[in-house]
Amino acid sequence: MTNLQDKTILITGGTGSFGHKLLDNVLTAGCREIRIFSRDELKQEQMRIQLNEPTVKFYLGDIRDRESIDGAMKGVDLVFHAGALKQVPSCEFFPMQAVMTNVIGSHNVIESAISHGVRSVVCLGTDKAVYPVNAMGMTKALMEKIAQAASRQNMSGDTIISSVRYGNVMYSRGSVIPLFVEQIKQGKPLTITDPQMTRFLMSLQTAIELVLFAFEHARQGDIFVRKAPACTVGDLAQAVQNLFGVSTPVTSIGIRHGEKMYEALASREELQKAEDMGDYFRIGMDDRDLNYAKYVTEGEQAAAQLVDYTSDSTQRLSVSEVEALLLTLPELRAELAAFQARGA
Repeated sequence: MTNLQDKTILITGGTGSFGHKLLDNVLTAGCREIRIFSRDELKQEQMRIQLNEPTVKFYLGDIRDRESIDGAMKGVDLVFHAGALKQVPSCEFFPMQAVMTNVIGSHNVIESAISHGVRSVVCLGTDKAVYPVNAMGMTKALMEKIAQAASRQNMSGDTIISSVRYGNVMYSRGSVIPLFVEQIKQGKPLTITDPQMTRFLMSLQTAIELVLFAFEHARQGDIFVRKAPACTVGDLAQAVQNLFGVSTPVTSIGIRHGEKMYEALASREELQKAEDMGDYFRIGMDDRDLNYAKYVTEGEQAAAQLVDYTSDSTQRLSVSEVEALLLTLPELRAELAAFQARGA
């Protein structure tokens, strides 16, 4: 892992699920200072009281406001850019809000980091940025393009800019597993979109490890993808029911605004040039210049017949394997223990 000793770290969107978990990982790394940047004053106050940690500083602001970012960026060594609008349906209904946060806000963070001589910036992306069909995925794809455009203009600069992509983070805020748990606790039917819909499964800790891996190995403009297994939504609902020992009805409500039957973490075009690093893919940026005339005569070799890396083409977990994976989540184990104690 990147040596964080005596480093100052800025986490945008630091009061969210990712920010909390990342903070847990770096608190013992000997950082000089960890800065939590967000616009949610209540969550900042709750974190401040809970932590009571002098090395953690809180900055109230919005990534849409460059001036507020600049105020938090002074003296920073590393930036984890997690600030974003992430809910697919809300971004569908308010796409300009997604543009202002995920696109303009990301541009502000990257440009501020460059102007302040930050050593490395890692931008948090999503599988929905590959072949995007919704506003959230489109704006996150643009975030990646902005990061790579800044990288091309900063090839000899001091700031390394990279991105990461990961699939659904289990038990993150707004995800389906805590919804299933709550529905079981209330004795309600489980609501799913489509039982055959597939999704990648990744723990929050694995997502954190992806970011730390990017800090350790990133070159200018890289995108890192963490390989992950997947399952159907129907099997996921069954696995949660099995663990809680219930057989409540399951209701299919249909695909929501902007959703796909499966997600992709890397396209076949990207895989053609990607480096397989074991648990990760490194996707290098297209660093060609704008002199396209030479490609009329020189061209590029045609891509091999690869398949996209999707939740349909990756390792498919059985119901029992999903159960085992769910039991690695501390949040689910706590809910399960409380549910069993209540029924004892």
